[in-house]
Amino acid sequence: MTRLAYTLLLRLCAPLIWLWMRMRAGRASGEWEILSPARFGRYLPEEAPPGTKHRIWIHAVSLGETRAADPLVRSLLSKGMPILLTHTTPTGRAEGARLFADAIATNQLRQAWLPYDFPGSTRRFIEFFMPRCGIMIEREVWPNLIHAAVKEGISVLLVSARLAESSLQQMRWARSALRRAYASLDLVLAQTEDDAKRLMQAGVFGAHVVGNLKFDVALSNEQLEEGRRWRQTVGRPVIAIASTRDGEEEMFAQGIARMRQTGEWPKRGGPLYIMIPRHPQRFTEAANVLDRHELRFMRRSAGMELPSSDIGVMLGDTLGEMAFYYAAADVAIIGGGFAPFGGQNLIEACVAGTPVIIGPYMHNFAQAADDALAAGAAIRVQDADEALRAAHALLEDAPRREAMREAALRWTAAHTGATQRIVEALRPWLGQSGR
Repeated sequence: MTRLAYTLLLRLCAPLIWLWMRMRAGRASGEWEILSPARFGRYLPEEAPPGTKHRIWIHAVSLGETRAADPLVRSLLSKGMPILLTHTTPTGRAEGARLFADAIATNQLRQAWLPYDFPGSTRRFIEFFMPRCGIMIEREVWPNLIHAAVKEGISVLLVSARLAESSLQQMRWARSALRRAYASLDLVLAQTEDDAKRLMQAGVFGAHVVGNLKFDVALSNEQLEEGRRWRQTVGRPVIAIASTRDGEEEMFAQGIARMRQTGEWPKRGGPLYIMIPRHPQRFTEAANVLDRHELRFMRRSAGMELPSSDIGVMLGDTLGEMAFYYAAADVAIIGGGFAPFGGQNLIEACVAGTPVIIGPYMHNFAQAADDALAAGAAIRVQDADEALRAAHALLEDAPRREAMREAALRWTAAHTGATQRIVEALRPWLGQSGR
């Protein structure tokens, strides 16, 4: 499929994409600004204050990529470089606003929506901002966007790049357009050797392996300390069920309810579960699931400091507190891998020194999952029920739990440094206004 055919198909599918975005947004649809002028690369003159152009442009599509970009953005900010940070989802944008509030206040960092990948939208976006270079995080390759940048002589770079085998196969429908886009990248810095090989199969001329930015995540020391103090005050074991996605809350709520019925989980004094949905628009849905299964729960956002003994679940309905949740937990079950979503980031939990349990569908984090398993920092199970049983077994096995904690800390410490290697590789582009 050529870029022209790709564009025609995108235009035909656009109404369905916007409808899907609106359905996903739910009540928070206004935050998405789905049909706002900025989504089509249209800006008012007053939106171009001094310093708008020639920034280093970093695209972090959503929440996970924004967190992954955190160490890279902070490194560039510390060198005094002006940043344009773009997003596609409101969760990514909100996290960027939280992480870089100080830089936004001084105008060193500016946020914007990435426009839809229509030729006119991407051309207007590039002409308005004229960045020094474009840095895409992980796998954000858009044919018209890259074409517009290259046409203006702006280099596009892909860092902490990953490409799963399943994604490579799914690219077949638009292989011609995507292959040209991949070939237009000036620099590709891959997470692993396998990623580098698949990226070159996709069209990249050469990929260098520098590691995964997620290993350089700096968890809040204040949150870690708060979480540990909270855990001591609670006085009973805590299991985090983190980054759950659509349908997974139901799986785990059913599992917990069954454990109550069989007596494996006492109604009073048993372990406390912290259920943390991946996306904030699903907090209410998760609460409804817990209600349906008659599981007494408290909301973290309600401000109640400690749960009473008859409360078995805390709903983690706050943003930006993952360090607190992981530090408060004796064991972390990582969601996104118990239904075929591809898994979620297990590295943050390991950085906090929390033993990890993962599901069978971890293809988006395949290398990290395999490495964590080999290091002894994680356990893989086949379903939610098995995950709950494994978590309970770890609560009863303090020596194994401590061994996994130490393995997690050693493993993550051994893989840090990707940020420094990426910044060094980017050096030729950071001081230039174009290619």
